[in-house]
Order: sequence, then C-alpha cells, then structure tokens
Amino acid sequence: MASTPTLPPLLRESGQREVFCGLTSIVWLHRRMPDAFFLVVGSRTCAHLVQSAAGVMIFAEPRFGTAILGERDLAGLADANEELDRVVNDLLERRPEIRTLFLVGSCPSEVIKLDLAKAAERINTRMRGRVRVVNYSGSGIETTFTQGEDGALSALVPLLPSTDESQLLLVGTLADGVEDRFLTLFERLGVGPVRSLPPRQSTDLPAVGPGTKLLLAQPFLSDTVRALERRGATRLASPYPLGVEGSRAWMAAAAAAFGVDPGLVADVLDPLVERGRRALAPLRQQLEGKRLFLMPDSQLEIPLARFLSRECGMELVEVGTPYLDRPLMAEELALLPEGTQLSEGQDLERQLERVRAARPDLVVCGLGIANPLEAEGIATKWSIELVFSPIHGIDQAADLAELFARPLHRRQLLKWN
Repeated sequence: MASTPTLPPLLRESGQREVFCGLTSIVWLHRRMPDAFFLVVGSRTCAHLVQSAAGVMIFAEPRFGTAILGERDLAGLADANEELDRVVNDLLERRPEIRTLFLVGSCPSEVIKLDLAKAAERINTRMRGRVRVVNYSGSGIETTFTQGEDGALSALVPLLPSTDESQLLLVGTLADGVEDRFLTLFERLGVGPVRSLPPRQSTDLPAVGPGTKLLLAQPFLSDTVRALERRGATRLASPYPLGVEGSRAWMAAAAAAFGVDPGLVADVLDPLVERGRRALAPLRQQLEGKRLFLMPDSQLEIPLARFLSRECGMELVEVGTPYLDRPLMAEELALLPEGTQLSEGQDLERQLERVRAARPDLVVCGLGIANPLEAEGIATKWSIELVFSPIHGIDQAADLAELFARPLHRRQLLKWN
C-alpha cells in the first residue's frame, strides 16, 4: 500500500449540520433481516421521517413502526414504560413471525424520559424464548444517518456466539445480489468459511472469536469494529469495495490473510478487472476533468473520492466527512491524490460559501441542500442514493460511475445556449 500523500491540514468544523439522522438506516436494515422489526420510540415527527424515507414500501408489509410519545410522556407526566409494553404486546400479537425486536431511540434518554436499555432488558426477561429485544440510538442529535447501522450492529455483537474457528466475517450491509457475487468469488479463491453481519436472518447470528478475520464492506462501522475486536477478531486492512481498484484490493486482502497463492488471485480476479475497466471507459470520458465537491453526509465520501479521482479522472475540490476514523480510513487516505482538502464535521453556511466560491461541476450532498444548489446552477448528486444502490464490487463499478455522470448529463441537457 502506498504511503499517505501530502494533504493540507484537516479542516475541522463544528456548527449547523444538514444530514439525515440515524433512523434512516432502518430502511435498508429491515430489508436485510426480514424476521426483525424496528420499533422507533419517539415523536410524531420521527414517525413521519421514517414513513417518508421508506415510502417505497407502501405496497409491502413494513417491518418498522413508531411508538409515538405524546406531550404527557415527554413532560414525564405519564409512565412511558407502561405505554411501551402495551405497544410491544400488541405488535407481537399481530406479528408472531418477529424474532428480533430493535427498540430505536429517536432522541437521547433525557429527552424521551425513557431508558431504552433498561426497557429492552425488562422486555427481554418477560419475553425470553419468544423474541430477542435489543436497543440502540438513531437520534439525529447523536448520529448521522449511516451511524444507525453501526448502532444496530454493535448492539448485536454481545449476542454473537463464541468460536475459535478460522473464518472470514463480512461486516456491513450489502445488497443480496452483490453479497452472493462476493461469496462466489471467495469460494473460487478458496477463502472461507464466510459469514456476514448483519445476517439475512436476525436469528442466524455469526460466531466470533480469535480466529475471525473482519473484512469491512462499509466504512461507517467504527463502534461495531471495536466491539468485534474486543471479542478477539482481527480487522483486515484494505480499501473499501467501491470501484474496480478498491474491490480487487478488498478481495485480495482476504485472500492474503487466508494464504491464497497470488497466482490464483490473479487468475480469478484479473479477468473481472479487465471487464470492469472496459465498462468504466465511456463513463470516464464523461467525468474526467470535472470538479467534485463532496459534502459530509454518508461517511462514504473518502472511498468515493478515491474511486472518482483515480478511476474516473475527477478533480477533488473538497472531501467532507461527518467524522474521520483514521484507522478505518488509512488505506483510503493513502490513495487520495496529493493536495486533497479534507474536512471533518460541518458548519453548513461556511461550507456553502466554499461551494459557491469554487463553483464545482458537481456537489454530492444531502437532499436538503440539493435543490437550492440546483437553483443556483450547480449540479448535485443525492448522497442518500449511494446507500440505497448496489454499488459495491468490480461488476458494479460502471453503475457507480453512472450515478455521478447522470446529473452532469441532465445539467447539460437543461443548459441554455
């Protein structure tokens, strides 16, 4: 791995943020684990957020809901524990297929007047053998939107069985089709056994222990990684599986950890790399030389910046991230071009001033910022779409690049001559 390039001093900001809260992660987590249910304990506003973010599920039977706290609850005049017990009882009576119940706090305990950790412990004791109850915070005060997954997975770590077996654990939610492709490739490489966290069934929790090697599919799982390491697991250092380069390095890191011959790695992966680069070529022509500004939102910004600069030829104006976990980003930072300006945290107005001064060709940002910037003539890409799309792996590299080429193409079509 190359040494870390010379970068300008990190720009640390603290002020107004424009990000979704951690509740949003429920939208992809509840699809991943169909036997789990996510019960948000919060206000009516939080209920509207979750329903809006998951509006695509209107024709399906959702596996999330909201226990709405009224004014008496928030004022501490009513016993919120009694109300929560009633909601949980009604829910489990109507949905007997639920095997894991996540209690998700929409605000800190001091705000909702309810200690969800103690509530989960109490309900677990009462429901022992019927359902497993865990809790985590999805509060926008405490989390950005991808950190909700980190909270959910770190809450599961204490429940994982123990093992000394040598195994590979993929950590972070992947689309089922993408994960199936990775599993096939690992099988061809002779890497395994391979387990996943989160699993496809919440009751099929992987074991963990000193023989477990962690390969992170997502970069926003700091708490989960530390919790797994405390259980004896070892993290494999690698870029993240975005783009051709990152995906090959990711799989090669696992192969090296399991003693796979480099010749076999080349035989299995190099044909895919060649095909992926051919698919990327026309999109690179559209993106090369375009100036990119990534605002902090999803925690995917640094891996995306690496992919878009190295494989698509884009110029990085600024790469923002909600928080910078240097150990988890070390391999990505080493691949950024010299002089890349990183920023951590956000002071929204100051960052928007830098956007307007730079006038980049494309800004990756949250929904709340996109439309105003579009009105000012600056093309935008919604960062949340990158979390919902199957973008991981060599086969998906061209699809990932197209997500960024599309808004530039749209802007060109709308341009007045």
